Amino acid sequence: MAPFEKTERKISIKQMINTLGPLVILWYLAYLSLEVSYWVTIPLLITAAGFLVRTFIIFHDCCHQSFFKSRKANDILGTITGILTLVPYQQWKNSHNIHHATSSNLDKRGTGDMWLLTIEEYAAASIWRKIAYRLYRNPVVMLGLGPLAVFCIDYRFNTKGAKRKERLNTYVTNVSIVALYGALIWAIGWQSFLLIQGPILLVSGMLGIWLFYVQHQFEDTYFEHDDEWSYVQAAVEGSSYYKLPKVLQWITGNIGFHHVHHLSPRVPNYNLEKAHEATPPLQKATTITIATSFKSLRYRLWDETTNSFVTFKEAKKLLMKKTDLV
Repeated sequence: MAPFEKTERKISIKQMINTLGPLVILWYLAYLSLEVSYWVTIPLLITAAGFLVRTFIIFHDCCHQSFFKSRKANDILGTITGILTLVPYQQWKNSHNIHHATSSNLDKRGTGDMWLLTIEEYAAASIWRKIAYRLYRNPVVMLGLGPLAVFCIDYRFNTKGAKRKERLNTYVTNVSIVALYGALIWAIGWQSFLLIQGPILLVSGMLGIWLFYVQHQFEDTYFEHDDEWSYVQAAVEGSSYYKLPKVLQWITGNIGFHHVHHLSPRVPNYNLEKAHEATPPLQKATTITIATSFKSLRYRLWDETTNSFVTFKEAKKLLMKKTDLV
């Protein structure tokens, strides 16, 4: 991976321009289109949401110090793009680094990942915990209420035990969001602001959560306990290659090459495909498409005996079978 970990300032600056520029232009065009018809506005909002996802990919690279060589430049741009995407830079960087260090480790779940229970853990859970888990894994809740809960509420607060630098960055992000949104509301009115920003945040949030979910929750993925866990296996087998049409691959900043990213987070997003193509073993990673990725919506619990995902119904049958054997 070493040859692909090098950042190229010209490419990074170009990516900033072709991402943040269209985002601002689309936002303004959406505002102008309100005078025509909201049906004209909707396609602009969906496209703008795509560019906000792309903005998050730049933010994501800054968190890994892979967008610029300079740590300071990454921290500044990361904080700015964090304001635009409603994500506090230092907080997310810290939790996401833990996610990379513990991904697919059954003994180190709970930070920066999706809530996952094994069949046995679910069976032993209280009724309220089971209800909460079922709601969490429900696609309507996860993709509908999820973006609101995560981006608008959860990220507004510091995590327990956060250090001073992280806490201050969260405060700066929150104040900056209030200032930015306040200025926009003052300029165009709260009704127009909500009609534009609301759908953009919802659609981009749904896409973001979906990408994160599907690239670790797929058939033939990898989960192991700590004594058997391997970082390389977790990266290559526990992260998918989400093969998207070229337009969607571009708008999502090549994050579909998630197995490459988990193997080496220092590879900038514009080098992920190159690393994949130049490394034959990486091409053996599980490939999913838009069509096949929807299967993951059925996955609810992890079966440690077969190392596979099962539905709640399948889990119930397996538990009944075990009881009968006893």
